[in-house]
Amino acid sequence: MVKLPENLVKARFLSRPNRFTVVAEGEGGPFTAFLADPGRLTELLLPGTELFLAPAKESAGRKTLYDVVLAYRGGIFISLDSRLPNRLFAAAFHGRKLVPFIGYRELTSEVKTGSSRLDFLLTGSEPELPPCYVEVKSVTLVSDGNVALFPDAPTARGTRHLEELMGLKYRGCRAAVVFIIQREDADFFAPNESTDPLFARALRQAAEAGVEIYAYRCRISLKAACLADAVPVRLDVYF
Repeated sequence: MVKLPENLVKARFLSRPNRFTVVAEGEGGPFTAFLADPGRLTELLLPGTELFLAPAKESAGRKTLYDVVLAYRGGIFISLDSRLPNRLFAAAFHGRKLVPFIGYRELTSEVKTGSSRLDFLLTGSEPELPPCYVEVKSVTLVSDGNVALFPDAPTARGTRHLEELMGLKYRGCRAAVVFIIQREDADFFAPNESTDPLFARALRQAAEAGVEIYAYRCRISLKAACLADAVPVRLDVYF
């Protein structure tokens, strides 16, 4: 479990001038807020969508007074912080709640390999387990059929991460990509073929090469977020 900031402020979405800024209306009129998610989010950031914002810590050069934390649509809370999945993964790992990685004891963040940085390296395992490299991906897009889809915008960086993971697998390491769905209404996960066919193809190639692929949905409230159960990964369907 990861606690969310206290004293969240309710507001309504008005516009998104750029990838990292939204204009919202709350008490006292419109104001800008920082959005830590570069995805398109077009199905969530609609005029009138309820947002929950955290007052920002003061820092030099900061232009926004708030950070976007959650959206509320369709009766559920959805995290809009793409940094949160890494914290959720780390918390679940240290709580020994991630069954595929239960044999590991140590976690190192931001590990450089090749031309990329991958999110985690798991070590300190039982002797028969090789080092395991893990890349975590944030998912917010869920279709009307309750299918979680990634990405919601083309991601050359995501494809490059998959290529790095395949290379590590060929060299005898374990390699995994974990899709963390920052909402609770997904029944399964699939690559978003129509948005980024190159990533979808690379994900299928990675699976064939032995890269492990997992997806977890989350329980989100105004107080905290936590990983819930794993959902099936379907690479044989096209969206």
